[in-house]
Amino acid sequence: MTTPLAAIILAAGMGTRMKSDLHKVLHPIAGRSMLHHLIDSFATAGAARQVVVVGARRDQVEAAVMPLGATIAAQDDQLGTAHAALMARDALAGFDGIAIVAFGDTPFLTPETIAAMAARLDAPDAPRVVVLGFRPDDAKAYGRIIADADGGIEKMVEYKDASDAERAVTLCNSGVTAVRAADLWPLLDRVGNDNAAGEYYLPDIVTLARADGDRAVVVETAADEVIGINSRAELAYAEERWQAARRAQAMADGATLIAPDTVWFAHDTVIGRDVVIGQNVVFGPGVSIADGATIHAFSHIEGATVGVGAEVGPYARLRPGAVLGATSKVGNFVEIKKTVLGAGAKANHLSYLGDADIGAGANIGAGTITCNYDGFFKYRTVIGAGAFIGSNSALVAPVAVGDGAIVAAGSVVTQDVAADALALVRPPQTEKAGWAKRFRSAMTAKKAAG
Repeated sequence: MTTPLAAIILAAGMGTRMKSDLHKVLHPIAGRSMLHHLIDSFATAGAARQVVVVGARRDQVEAAVMPLGATIAAQDDQLGTAHAALMARDALAGFDGIAIVAFGDTPFLTPETIAAMAARLDAPDAPRVVVLGFRPDDAKAYGRIIADADGGIEKMVEYKDASDAERAVTLCNSGVTAVRAADLWPLLDRVGNDNAAGEYYLPDIVTLARADGDRAVVVETAADEVIGINSRAELAYAEERWQAARRAQAMADGATLIAPDTVWFAHDTVIGRDVVIGQNVVFGPGVSIADGATIHAFSHIEGATVGVGAEVGPYARLRPGAVLGATSKVGNFVEIKKTVLGAGAKANHLSYLGDADIGAGANIGAGTITCNYDGFFKYRTVIGAGAFIGSNSALVAPVAVGDGAIVAAGSVVTQDVAADALALVRPPQTEKAGWAKRFRSAMTAKKAAG
């Protein structure tokens, strides 16, 4: 039977280096807050309970995590990481399993690592504490882990309290810690604050466990997985690392990226096989691209579904609710919102299609717009299969154009058009012979007269 798992996520700090009115852990990476990334990883790893410890700007964090089923615990005074973790005790009252303490600003902790830490705690040598370590290129001011060849921890020390020899050690403490709940609370109760900062440090539970004659061990992971984000520059670095990994995954899965470094994915972007993505394409959240589709350069896609073999762009914008059928086409400077484009339908140039249903094989001429908003309410436009909408037409919703109908160029359509009919909504063309010549002569004379 698998030991139950709970997450204690520390998110009480001010995050002053971010210089933001938004709580640090709510800043997004790939279109989702770093805190949401972490909560999702714990959920995927099977965490039955998740407690987020809040302090500064708690209302923001609470509003973000309550819909996800997490529990809130308050740390009114920021007295250190051990004190913060202890604030979760009431929320986890009665929980009998493994608790993993993590930090809301380390969004890349993976479900696999979480599972590995829990499994290590249940190993035959029965360590009392498991700590996640890493070896960064630049150890900076991270706390150090002094461990033997088997991963047994001999000492953990904060950088500001470390000797020069200890600072030379490359194995660093990520802060992520796994302990059985039955052990965690008594250990945290015993942590003191006799250190340079006068704070209660979570790593001190390792020293306490060892003093009790118990074993503490380190599990190592890649440095990028435990990136801590405290500033805008570090946020940008984390985004860059996430995007690089996602681009590599997309290409490994069979997509072609013409200029990989210029393509930006969201956390949930789905890309099929044999998809071709041009330069400077941006995917917002909620996008699914089916096999064989082509996304040309400088397109922006969010909340949209692109069908098999469909073509988008260049310079197209698909907004939430856009659904492109198989082999359909949305061309340059076309914007689509809450619109279904049927199989083989096309809107090649300079159009806005909002709140519309467009049938298979329909053709939308350049400069066409669906006038879907009257300043108060939105209305739908329905265009039938095989219909032809001439250039520079305005379809004033609610309105329907029947299958196979033709709307002549320059029309303003305010009434339904029957199937296979021609709608011609413009004044008849008239011509006044010689008028232009007389006009130019009169204006030239007037200008010369001063």
